[in-house]
Amino acid sequence: MPDFKHVTHSWDDSHVASLDAVERLVYRSNILGADQRITNTGGGNTSSKIIETDPLTGEKIEVLWVKGSGGDLRTSKRENFSSLYQDKLIGLQQVYSSKVEKGLKSTAEDEMVGMYFHTTFNLNPRPSSIDTPLHSFLSGKHVDHMHPNAIISIAASNNCEKLTQEIFENEMEYVPWMRPGFELGLAMQEIEKLKPSVQAIMMGQHGFISWDNDDKKCYELTLRLIEKAAQYIEEKYQAKGGDEKAFGGRKYQTLPEEQRRATLAGILPWLRGQVSQQKRFIGTIQDDEKILRFVNSADAPRLTELGTSCPDHFLRTKIKPLYVAWNPQTGDLAELRKNLAKGLLDYRKDYEKYYHKCKHDNSPAMRDPNPTVVLIPGLGMIAWGKDKSESRVTAEFYNCAVEVMRGAEAIDTYISLPQQEAFDIEYWLLEEAKLQRMPAEKELARQIIIVIGAGSGIGKETAHRLAKEGAHIVCVDLNLEAVQATALEITDKYGAGIGVAGTGISNCGSAIALQANITDRASIRAMLDQVSLAYGGFDHICITAGIFVPSDTTGHIPDDKWALTFSINVTGSYFVADEAYKIWKEQGLTGNLVLTTSANAAVAKKGSLAYDTSKAAANHLVRELAIELSPLVRVNGVAPATVVSGSAMFPRDRVIGSLAKYDIPFKDDEVTESLVNKLAQFYADRTLTKSPITPADQAEAYFLLVTKRLSKTTGQVITVDGGLHEAFLR
Repeated sequence: MPDFKHVTHSWDDSHVASLDAVERLVYRSNILGADQRITNTGGGNTSSKIIETDPLTGEKIEVLWVKGSGGDLRTSKRENFSSLYQDKLIGLQQVYSSKVEKGLKSTAEDEMVGMYFHTTFNLNPRPSSIDTPLHSFLSGKHVDHMHPNAIISIAASNNCEKLTQEIFENEMEYVPWMRPGFELGLAMQEIEKLKPSVQAIMMGQHGFISWDNDDKKCYELTLRLIEKAAQYIEEKYQAKGGDEKAFGGRKYQTLPEEQRRATLAGILPWLRGQVSQQKRFIGTIQDDEKILRFVNSADAPRLTELGTSCPDHFLRTKIKPLYVAWNPQTGDLAELRKNLAKGLLDYRKDYEKYYHKCKHDNSPAMRDPNPTVVLIPGLGMIAWGKDKSESRVTAEFYNCAVEVMRGAEAIDTYISLPQQEAFDIEYWLLEEAKLQRMPAEKELARQIIIVIGAGSGIGKETAHRLAKEGAHIVCVDLNLEAVQATALEITDKYGAGIGVAGTGISNCGSAIALQANITDRASIRAMLDQVSLAYGGFDHICITAGIFVPSDTTGHIPDDKWALTFSINVTGSYFVADEAYKIWKEQGLTGNLVLTTSANAAVAKKGSLAYDTSKAAANHLVRELAIELSPLVRVNGVAPATVVSGSAMFPRDRVIGSLAKYDIPFKDDEVTESLVNKLAQFYADRTLTKSPITPADQAEAYFLLVTKRLSKTTGQVITVDGGLHEAFLR
């Protein structure tokens, strides 16, 4: 096995031996995509020219299997690859030439993509990539087109062609920047005709492509070329002083971790509000050594202004990030906010100028002018996206951009794409069509919802219900183990991972688990700060936590239990609202607060004095908070009747006590589920609908109240009690 330091050789002959030709392509793609030093998420293409049986003629023909539009090499499966008649693809060259001869070259590239459908083999529905000609027009049976940081460092260097010759000699040829498509594919074909021995081409300011007639040899050639580039860069980098001298040397010091996190927690909600003026964004922070080395450097302002060079990069990160001039050693939070506000204003103006300068008559409308990457000395990077997954990928891409700049500056001078070329990629009509084809966002997409009490019962069910509609869920409970289980269930179902908030780009997903005691302000504030570090802020809060303490054998409740009941069921909700409102005001984005009261708030009865009166107080707390938090936050309540099934408030001993209290027959050794069902049906029989009330019934009410479906409703309590006539409004 070859000895590589800068890439990982993962080919397993024993595994490959059992695979068919297409499966071998999928395998090669997966192991290439698994190493981010080889290609970035969603980037790169692989292909194989495979002999297949034509379903119409029964003849053996050559079919190009190539990674289709969209998708990611690391996770691609067979269905992610297009299959096209190779001879028909080659035949399209005549169609393209005809268009060019008629003076239609400006539109020919985009039109040719539509022609790929006419070359589809076996009705494969996967849309073809714009890179298809690159794979078809080269002679190799197997082709890899990758975007490694090391190669792009050369591609984004001022003297790329000269460096390509110096590093690879006659092993790799060079083609200047061209937009991916037919013209580039034909240019590569011509290079190969002139130099039949060549098996790799450097693509100026883009990446590289390599090929072979053996798939394993193709894979190893790809790795070997990346290894050679990386080794060359590292030798030059160390000779120039390594990390100490990187990017012109360090200008600012990193803040200590505790101060760094406190500063980020203090600025993120406000910043999220600023960048979310058109659509809400989810944030990811990164403050590891590598990104801090860059943002703290002397050359960071110059390099960030140049922007990224590789098209795959700025489709995620926009043409450039926002770099904030702030000295972490002398500046405070107020100064940082002031500098950010000015930076955002200037960035938007600059983006508008860029759009109007470069747009064409048929260009799509200008997109959101806010930055997706914000760089702050002493703190690190904040990346934004429509969901956590996208913001993490945006962060990953800018990491790649930083590594490219590091490499290019080590061996030469970093350059970026001309603005017009960058614009033509960012606002490419084919990219716009791809965006338009994407499915509509779910109802709670881009929303961050804190569910307090998510460890069990109504809270757990509510967390699942909201996640189903696209929300990012913060599962909070006093019982950390219980909410970790809830968060894991959500992320297993909806993806994007789970982890500890605020510890880097890889440790937080579509749901997180946090511990908090809602009777303790400091605990609440710490939890909210963790949410800010995880996602940038939050949108809504659902409080389902509560406690029921029955009277003792004398019919009384101890004083400490009375106080505890009110502390959790009333005061805790007030503390959460009061602390959360500070952040809601910082964000300036509308939100919802939903409290849990109870049908018992309106029904006086024996045996639950503290609980019932606390819920009556919670009912009025809803109304008071609706006034206090308006107009920014709507406040409503959900009033369940007795929910037995799935509730942490009904352990086995309480169920048995209730069955005995109501003279419902049961056996001491009866299974808990049977006991619960008996008690639930007893309560159901007292209602008008005669049906047991479940956590899912309650979750539906929380869902309605955090959506825009009841956008004019505030200060109200929705009862979900099965029709308990004793609790009718009166």
